[in-house]
Amino acid sequence: MDPKALYSLSYGVFMLAVSDGGKVNGCITNTCMQVASSPTRLAISCLNSNLTCEMLKNSGRFTLSILDSTCTFETIKHFGLQSGRTVNKFEDLELPTDAAGIPYLSWATCAVISCHVIQAMDLGSHTMFIAEIDDAFRCSDNPPLTYADYQSRLKPKTGNSAPVQKKIVGWRCKICQYEYKGSELPADFLCPLCGHDASDFEPIYEA
Repeated sequence: MDPKALYSLSYGVFMLAVSDGGKVNGCITNTCMQVASSPTRLAISCLNSNLTCEMLKNSGRFTLSILDSTCTFETIKHFGLQSGRTVNKFEDLELPTDAAGIPYLSWATCAVISCHVIQAMDLGSHTMFIAEIDDAFRCSDNPPLTYADYQSRLKPKTGNSAPVQKKIVGWRCKICQYEYKGSELPADFLCPLCGHDASDFEPIYEA
């Protein structure tokens, strides 16, 4: 079987956040669909080895930030390519929360959904959660990021390297995508949106 054939299935890309016992965590997932309209219910799938999945089984509540076309790979990398068992992904991030106190993204997000779980089913590698929607609202008019777009546009290609030969025209915060205009970023600069320091900025090169 060619696993890449499954890339042709249409998916969105989401940041799934949970809170359990005072700890907050989140991960990137590409599996969510509406499965009923009265009451409005969703089905999501989460990798069993993820801390997020373990916490969701305990808490039974989550937010789903629907990532949009402005999302960068750094956001995917921050929430999806490191483990909450070793890194506090939400440290120093001042994010809004829903009525249950669960955070959601304030950037690169076109809509947010808050849910409570009504059923869970172990599927082997993943657990599928059926959840009822408590609240939902739009954040922007940007189109949602699709999994196909992530694979073709955002995901780094093997062997690619940054175009260091080009002139630096600005700096972008890896966490919230704030852009600083100018070729040199002050060493003591703090992002005015998320508060992260210069070490969390990447160069923006001239086109």
